[in-house]
Amino acid sequence: MSSQLPVAGPAEVRAAARRDLRAERRTVVGLVLVNGLASAAGLIGPWLLGRIIDTIQAGSGDVLSTVDRLAFGALVFTVVQTVLAWWALKIGYRFGERTAARVRERFLRRTLALPPRVADHLPAGDLIARGSTDAAVVAFTLRSAVPEVLVALVHALFLIVAVLVLDVRLGLCGLVSLLGVAAAVRWYVRRARPAYLAVAATGADLADVVASTAKGARTVELLGLERRRSEVTEAAVTRARSARLSALWLRTVLFPWADVSLALPVVGVLLIGGALYTNDLVSLGVVVTATVYLRQLVGPLDTLMLWIEQLQGAGASYARVEGLADVPTTDATTNPGPTGSADGDRIRVDNAHYSYTGARDVLRGIDLVVQPGERLAVVGTSGAGKSTLARLLAGLDRPHTGSVTIGGTPVADLPPDQLREHVVLITQDHHVFHDTVRDNLLIANPDATDDELRAALIAVGATWWENLPHGLDTELGDDLDDAGAQQLSLARVVLADPHTLILDEATALLDPKTARRTEQSLAAVLHGRTVIAIAHRLQTAHDADRIAVMEAGELVELGTHDELVQANHVYGRLWHTWHNS
Repeated sequence: MSSQLPVAGPAEVRAAARRDLRAERRTVVGLVLVNGLASAAGLIGPWLLGRIIDTIQAGSGDVLSTVDRLAFGALVFTVVQTVLAWWALKIGYRFGERTAARVRERFLRRTLALPPRVADHLPAGDLIARGSTDAAVVAFTLRSAVPEVLVALVHALFLIVAVLVLDVRLGLCGLVSLLGVAAAVRWYVRRARPAYLAVAATGADLADVVASTAKGARTVELLGLERRRSEVTEAAVTRARSARLSALWLRTVLFPWADVSLALPVVGVLLIGGALYTNDLVSLGVVVTATVYLRQLVGPLDTLMLWIEQLQGAGASYARVEGLADVPTTDATTNPGPTGSADGDRIRVDNAHYSYTGARDVLRGIDLVVQPGERLAVVGTSGAGKSTLARLLAGLDRPHTGSVTIGGTPVADLPPDQLREHVVLITQDHHVFHDTVRDNLLIANPDATDDELRAALIAVGATWWENLPHGLDTELGDDLDDAGAQQLSLARVVLADPHTLILDEATALLDPKTARRTEQSLAAVLHGRTVIAIAHRLQTAHDADRIAVMEAGELVELGTHDELVQANHVYGRLWHTWHNS
C-alpha cells in the first residue's frame, strides 16, 4: 500500500457526478427550468428600458402614458425574476444537501466495506482528511456553489443570446471582448487541478504526521525522539504551506486578469454601438439595451470567477473522496468459506514467512496446528513476533510464503462477514462510541436481548454498569476509563460468539487481579471455543492446553506447561525467572 490513497481520474469523477445528477434528475430539470424562466424574465426589463428610450426620443403620441406602462412592466418582470431566482436557489440548495449526504454515505459505505487487513494498512491521516476535510469541501460546494454557478451559467447564456438577437453586430462585439475572460479561465483550469491535489495531499501528510506523533507520544518521549519528530512535522508543515501558496498564486493571476476582461464587453459595445448609432444603423434604445445586457453579464461572470477556485478545489476533493473506490479490497480470489471437510475448523499454519517492508522477515518458517476447542498460549520476549502471528491467524495480514488456513481455506480470503464468524482478534486498542451501553454492545449482535447484554458484561467482570444512572441506557463517552472500555470490548466478543478468539494484550489495561478474574470468566463463557492468547502474563500460559514459544520470529518450542518447564529451554527459563520474582 502506497503512502497515499488512490485519487480518481477526471473520467471517474465525471461518471460519479453523472450518477449523482441522475439520482436527482427531476430536481435538476426543475432547477434548470425555473432558472431559465428567471433569466428570461430578467431580459424583459432592459428591453423595456430600450423601448422607453426610443419612445421618448420619438416623442410621438401619449409619451407619458406609454412610458408609465413600460416602466410598470419592467417593475413587474423584475419582481418575477427575483421570485423565480429565489425559488431556483431554494431548489438548488435542497439538491446540494441531498447530494452531499449521498456522497458522504457512499464514502462511509466504502470505508466500512474495506476488509480489515486492507483498512489496517491505509494511511490514517489521508483517510481522515478525505472523510472530513475533503467530504466537507464537496458538501459545501454541492450545497452552495453548484446552485449559484448553475444560476449564473443559465443567466449568462440568456444574456448572450439576447444581445445576439437584439443586434448581431453588437452581440459579436460583446463575445469577442469576452475572449480575455475565456483565456484567463483556460489558463487557470489547466493548472488548478494538480495544484489543489497537491494541497490536499500535503494536508493529508501533515494530518498523518500529527496523528502518528500524538498516538506515539509516550514512545517519542521515552526514546528521546522529540527533535526528530519536530523536524518531520516542520517539514510536513513547510510542504503544506508551499502547496497552498502555489494554489493561491494562481488566484493572484486569475482575478486581476478577469476583472480587466469583464469590463471590455461594455466598453466595446459602447464604442461600436456609438459608431453604429452615429451612422443611423441602430437606435439609441438598442445600444442602451445591449449595454445593459452586457453590464448585467458582469454579475453572473463575476460569480463564476469567485466560485471557480472553490470548484477546482472541490473537484480535487471529489477525486480524493471517489478515489476510495479504487482501493484494492483483496489481493486474491475470495473463497466461499471453510469447507468443513477433513480439516473441519482446524487452524493450520504451514511454513509461513512474513515481512512488513519486504527487506527482512519478521516471521520465518512457522508451522503450527491449532485444534478446534484448544486453548493455545503464545509467549516470547518483546519483538519475538507474537502479535504479527496473531494478525496472520486473524486474517489481517497474509504470509508472503506459506499459508494460514481455517478448515482448509486461507483465513485472509474469507469475506469480512464470514471472517468475523470464525475468528475475532481482540487487542488493547478499543473504541467506545458516544452512545448508550446497549448500543455499544449491540454492534456485536444486533439481536441480543437486554438479559444477554447484562450476562456478557457480568461474564467479563464489568460490574460498573450496575452503578450507572440509567443502566444500559446510560450514554458513554470519554469519561469511561481504559479498563472499562476494554471490558466493554471483551463483552462484545462474548456476544459475537466466534469460533476462534485471539487475545493480544486484551487484558493489559486491567490490574493483575481483575485481569486474572476476567480471563477465568472468559474461559468459562467461551468453553468449547478455540482461544489463542498472546500471553504477557505467564499465569495465562500456565492455564493453556498448549504453549507456543516465539523467539526472533521463529517458533522454537511447542508443548504443555509441564513439558516445557521440564525441558528448561526458553519457556522454562522464563517461567523460573517470573515465578521466582
